[in-house]
Amino acid sequence: MKTREILQLSSMPPASPSYPTGPYRFIDREYLIIAYQSDPQAIREALPEPLEPDGSNTVLFEFIRMPDSAGFGSYTESGLVIPALYRGEHVNFTAQMYLDDEPPIAGGREIWGFPKKHGQPKLDVVHDTLTGTLDYAGVQVAVGTMGYKHQHLLYDVAGRKQCSSVSIVEKMGKTQVNLKLIPHVDGKPAIAQLVAYELADITVKGAWSGPARLHLVPHVNAPVADLPVLKALGGLHFIADLTLPYGRVLHDYLAEPPAPTRG
Repeated sequence: MKTREILQLSSMPPASPSYPTGPYRFIDREYLIIAYQSDPQAIREALPEPLEPDGSNTVLFEFIRMPDSAGFGSYTESGLVIPALYRGEHVNFTAQMYLDDEPPIAGGREIWGFPKKHGQPKLDVVHDTLTGTLDYAGVQVAVGTMGYKHQHLLYDVAGRKQCSSVSIVEKMGKTQVNLKLIPHVDGKPAIAQLVAYELADITVKGAWSGPARLHLVPHVNAPVADLPVLKALGGLHFIADLTLPYGRVLHDYLAEPPAPTRG
């Protein structure tokens, strides 16, 4: 294999790359997002410097069903997102992610620094309830439930369009931030960065809100309960097409001096 051929490979292993070159298009991506109040100290400990809490004490637990994902296939994902501040800008920090498909685990970690681990998340409609679950190593560590399509966010009860999908597109287009850590072959840090990206080409096909509840179980290797549920604030359910583009480096820990230690 020539050097030119090696440098044209999209990913490892060379004989059968785990994922192709992007960007990556998702069709009919379905979300259940449960917002809840959590412990402010736990939020502070989960945010890497120079990110700061936004003061809302809010955490988002996401269950996402992705039936048609270019390069990655069909899979389900679940995880924790923390609204935060980066130099005064509102961003979302992805704290934990669990999913059931190898290509997006490899690609997510290697390209954007998504904190992905292998788990068994599910998102289903059970009678009158939209239900998300997450199992890890044989233990159910998360259960999220929402009343199914209680309040349509795009149409009123007569079927008349009452608002646009702009607000949801704006929320989805918010800057997302990951902590990307990749070691050298000697085990020392090769990459230690905050990576930012924004979803693009977003089309919302349906959106609903409703009452929601979330139950988290402590687990050493899936520590979702380290951000405890103090109060469920509500659920958001929507379906959208979107593109996941490549990202950019927001902060390089190896190139920039550490911030002063907090008192």
